[in-house]
Amino acid sequence: MQRILEISPSCRARIAGALYVLSVAAAVIAEFFARGRFGVAGVFIPVLGYAAVTLLLYEILKLVQRSTALVAAACGLAGLTLEALRWQPGHVNAAMVLHGVFCLLIGYLMMRSSFLPRLFGALMIFAGFLWLLDLSPALAKQMSPYNTALGLLGEALPMLWLLGMGIHVEPRRAPAGAVQECQ
Repeated sequence: MQRILEISPSCRARIAGALYVLSVAAAVIAEFFARGRFGVAGVFIPVLGYAAVTLLLYEILKLVQRSTALVAAACGLAGLTLEALRWQPGHVNAAMVLHGVFCLLIGYLMMRSSFLPRLFGALMIFAGFLWLLDLSPALAKQMSPYNTALGLLGEALPMLWLLGMGIHVEPRRAPAGAVQECQ
């Protein structure tokens, strides 16, 4: 556990980006190719991967505003729980609605941070609004597949930046013990 706490914010960012890519890839594979028992694994593998992404983003973005990062993480994890359960009250994809709130809050924190380009916060906010279209199943269906494609793009670009570039947090803002760099 102590080793995990010693990981630098840049390394956490790169791990979050990598897990995001793997989670989305696993979700796409599951959606189009996994059936039966593999379908169950196809739900849980992306959910577990994105849960790790959510916790890593919390650790990174709590440096900006802890309370907002905590609410974002709670929304993200609650949405992932509903996704794993496939719970859709009144045909509303509650998991995607909570994921939309998560993206809005993460985007806000990205825009307020001094270690990420503001454009990525704006893209994440844009994705969040697109996911909120699931509040109206008829509207979401009418906008599909464009809302899904644009939402994934709005989320993926910031996450690919994290994977490729990491972040640079000024030493005064980095948590104590965050001395290791990600190679």
